[in-house]
Amino acid sequence: MTDAPATRSIPISEQHRWRAYWVCVAVAALTIMDLSKVNVGLPAIEEAFNAGSTELQLIVAGYVLTFGLTLVPAGRIGDQRSRKTLFIVGLSLFTLTSLVAALAPNAAVLLIARLVQGVAAGIQMPQVLGLIQELFRGEERGKAFGLFGATIGLATAFGPTLGGLMIALGGPEDGWRGIFWINVPLSLAAIALAIWLLPVTRHPSGKPLSLDPVGLVLFGISVVSLMWPFLFTTGSPDDDPSRWWVLVVFVFAFTAFLVWERRYAATGKHPLVPLGLFGISSYRNGTALSSVYFTALPPMFLLTTLYLQHGLGLAAVYAGMVTIGFALVSAVTSWIGGNLVNRLGRPLVVWGLVLLLVGIGLSVLVAFVTPPELTPWAMAIAMIFSGAGGGFVISPNQTLALADVPVKQGGLAGSVGQLGQRVGTAIGTAITLSLFYSTIYNESSGTPDLAVYRDAYAYGMLAVAVLVAIAFAIGVLDMGVRGRQRSALGGGFAEESAAVEQADR
Repeated sequence: MTDAPATRSIPISEQHRWRAYWVCVAVAALTIMDLSKVNVGLPAIEEAFNAGSTELQLIVAGYVLTFGLTLVPAGRIGDQRSRKTLFIVGLSLFTLTSLVAALAPNAAVLLIARLVQGVAAGIQMPQVLGLIQELFRGEERGKAFGLFGATIGLATAFGPTLGGLMIALGGPEDGWRGIFWINVPLSLAAIALAIWLLPVTRHPSGKPLSLDPVGLVLFGISVVSLMWPFLFTTGSPDDDPSRWWVLVVFVFAFTAFLVWERRYAATGKHPLVPLGLFGISSYRNGTALSSVYFTALPPMFLLTTLYLQHGLGLAAVYAGMVTIGFALVSAVTSWIGGNLVNRLGRPLVVWGLVLLLVGIGLSVLVAFVTPPELTPWAMAIAMIFSGAGGGFVISPNQTLALADVPVKQGGLAGSVGQLGQRVGTAIGTAITLSLFYSTIYNESSGTPDLAVYRDAYAYGMLAVAVLVAIAFAIGVLDMGVRGRQRSALGGGFAEESAAVEQADR
């Protein structure tokens, strides 16, 4: 079943739409940047607070956990109420928690600030995706998601560079605080712009808010129990193996969630997640592909910066700069991909994944065959291939995944997709870091040398390559599904999209 519209659309001028769009995208970039720029600050945070590997893992992955937990309910509320209001609430909380993190006197306060900061990010991100889905149609939506992907790609890849720059400016002891300080003025400016420029896209319908409280509890237990053992996987021999039993809780909780959602929907009420969304092949496959992709991509950046900092002794700012090529090229290919996706469809994403695999292979190769003084430069070149491929994946896949989703469910559908990405990031980070650090523990009895760090980097990147290969397989599968649909309909992807848009209206 589909949800009844909770609100009615309000006409918005083209100029106003694009101004609102750039406010939303800028804030989304700031939110995503906090996933990657903290990575280069981990060694400094470890030294400042004498933090252990579990605490460091939680500072990164805890943000992802609460981000993911908040996405779906926030998307549901945004679809039923004011996206503008929720956007400002989330952004205000993000500003406050950034200030607390910057002033944190110890690791415990920093961790709590990061957990609440993840909640703030989870409140605002669904509103961004819902607004884009609601404000744009057809080819214009492809361009909007293309620019969105370009901006997110820049934010993800420039995050380590910005984080390293803050550490360089602030010094080795307190430079990491600048990573959070910089959020405060940027967020305050964004709040002012959001109040001024963000449109009220819909008027409230007067209907009571429907949140499916039982579904919300079961959903929360499912997400926490799935991510819990990965949050505490550091690769250390001291990792408690009993943590994996928590996955049994996930199996039962998730099964109960699916059963409840189906029965709740059968009563005529609106479930937390309309499972009918996954009956749309483009949405189902696109969400699966992006989840696996984001299981691989952020860990790729993290592994590279760890290898450059620990293995080669590169300063944080220079280690972060290696990803600049990825950022710039992915921005260009995201914009190109957004313009081409309505003509080329899923093959564009599949070839992007091939390019990404080439870049991953080159990164590992240069770690082994180039002299240490040349390795950062060679890796920067390899990152250009990865960036070219990544840009053809993110924004085109977002367009394809939401192409057949009704506009009134755009915020929820986008937040479910974002949830997959955040859970994937947490799991991928745990898997790759575990391989990286366990290799160091196993191959060195004292201070590890460069050869040990090379092996650790190679094992971690092998996991990244396997994950990208899985995403490639999903893309090929979806090509087959879309091909059969085109044959049945007698048209191409652009014709299908146009038909869906007409039906939406």
